[in-house]
Amino acid sequence: MPVQNGLVYLKNKVVGNSSFFEDIDKLKRENESLKDQKSEIEKSLREIEIIKAENATLKEYLNIKEKYSEYEIVPAYIINKDISNYTNVVVINVGKDSGIDVNMTVIADEGLVGHVISVTDNTAKVQTITDTASVVTSTVSTTKDSIIVRGTLEADSQLKATYIPTDASIVEGDRVETSGIGGVYPKGIYIGKIKQVINTNNIIDRYALVETAVNFRKLETVAVIKK
Repeated sequence: MPVQNGLVYLKNKVVGNSSFFEDIDKLKRENESLKDQKSEIEKSLREIEIIKAENATLKEYLNIKEKYSEYEIVPAYIINKDISNYTNVVVINVGKDSGIDVNMTVIADEGLVGHVISVTDNTAKVQTITDTASVVTSTVSTTKDSIIVRGTLEADSQLKATYIPTDASIVEGDRVETSGIGGVYPKGIYIGKIKQVINTNNIIDRYALVETAVNFRKLETVAVIKK
């Protein structure tokens, strides 16, 4: 009896161990299946994000086309940025093959981006309005006063407005648009709004800070106005 009991015990032990290992194998298979499902879900989520991004881009293009329906525009993406304290230049993925040429105006859904300064067959370099070498003849839409706006070293979404007429009543919040004078930018393209007016001892030297409509840090989608 003791020997028989011992053999029965060993048999049960072996059977129990066998069941244990079978359970482990089952769990491993379930784990692999869950991993595959997770991978598929993550892939689907990435695809959804891509579709959302494409839809947002298409919406921007449609908005630009509606706002500037009087112009022929070419959509483009920013593919490179050369940004420093002194320069703010971007490269877009359209060039001569798309009819792009030097001095063509570049815009975004929010407003003015800059103008083309050089082109290759498939790319174009754009000097943005925040570049320190950029000069844009502009108009304060509320008062119709002419001013000059330039890029500054202080911020990448801020311009400096100078040559403000002494009798001009410019206040915070006034809209600034292109005047159409100078031969580069068409008239009426939104640049930004007056953020602050800086008064000096001599009224001739007063100036204003202009907050750009375009957020150049997040800028990706643009369009070129073909002349």
